[in-house]
Amino acid sequence: MEPALLAKYYTDALGFLQTLIAIPSFSKEEDKTADAIGLFLQAQGIDTMRKGNNVWATNKYFDTNKPTILLNSHHDTVKPNASYTRNSFKPVIENGKLYGLGSNDAGGALVALAATFFHFDNIKNLPFNLIYAATAEEEISGKGGIESILAELGEIHLAIVGEPTLMKIAVAERGLLVIDCTAEGVAGHAARNEGENAIYKAMKDIEWFRTFQFEKASEWLGPVSMNATIIQAGTTHNTVPAECKFTVDIRLNECYTHQAVLEIIRKNITSKVAERSTRIKPSFIDIDHPFVGIAKNMNIELYGSPTTSDQALLTCPSIKLGPGDSARSHTADEFIYVQEIENGIATYIQLLATYANQLKA
Repeated sequence: MEPALLAKYYTDALGFLQTLIAIPSFSKEEDKTADAIGLFLQAQGIDTMRKGNNVWATNKYFDTNKPTILLNSHHDTVKPNASYTRNSFKPVIENGKLYGLGSNDAGGALVALAATFFHFDNIKNLPFNLIYAATAEEEISGKGGIESILAELGEIHLAIVGEPTLMKIAVAERGLLVIDCTAEGVAGHAARNEGENAIYKAMKDIEWFRTFQFEKASEWLGPVSMNATIIQAGTTHNTVPAECKFTVDIRLNECYTHQAVLEIIRKNITSKVAERSTRIKPSFIDIDHPFVGIAKNMNIELYGSPTTSDQALLTCPSIKLGPGDSARSHTADEFIYVQEIENGIATYIQLLATYANQLKA
């Protein structure tokens, strides 16, 4: 790619990100950034579609006979924490860093993927379609985010989910299962040792959660992990509680489905189990997928991600990849190195250009 062209993509992307930082876009309140994204795409001559606060576009020569690649990132942010020393909505560049809420998570990836989409938009003989989708509610895994537009997007054959990964590729991502357990006993007077203490019954089950090891461990994500995180029981000091409720946070690897994990749990504990949600699935792409092979040839590091993203709501093969560093996400005085944005654009384009050449061969 010509250096002058990359420089233009970078300059436009950086300006776009500064515009977005200046607009508050908390989850479920992203309407103004959705407006700005739509206007930015339209200024490039691209027709856009919108549902709620999700904005997307298809490449100019979209052909239903070709496979489709989704370029997705989110434009919602968490709220700034109390430790901020800067104006979180004032984009400032200092010492090669662009400061501002959402700059790193996931503004850098959002604008770099937009630049990548622009690069390929007018290519007639591209062997795949591209959809660029800037989506909402990722930070809360909300149902008004990417999940709400998947039917509109049609069949997706591969997705690149833009998140701050230091431009390493997450080939696997942990899923999440949260369950509420209820141990049932019999109330009684503590002084007379009456009843059946639900706390003690819960303790046995909690000990099982603490010590149980699932048989299958993942090369990328390790074993399934389970942690009791909340417990509630009793109302007075002299009454044996008839009920003890506790919550367990479970992080899945790609070896198990939510239902498989739930079956194992129910076979091994006496407490009643109620799942809050099974939407956040573990994700994994076959290491032999051609796109992953291209990344390895480019010496891009592969890893398994402990954090969740919109990958969890996709059913197609997907990777997580983007400029920025996950360790900076949700921190005070959030920033991204501007060089990371330029490198991100160049890497995205190289990956897709190589993939296109491979498909044509």
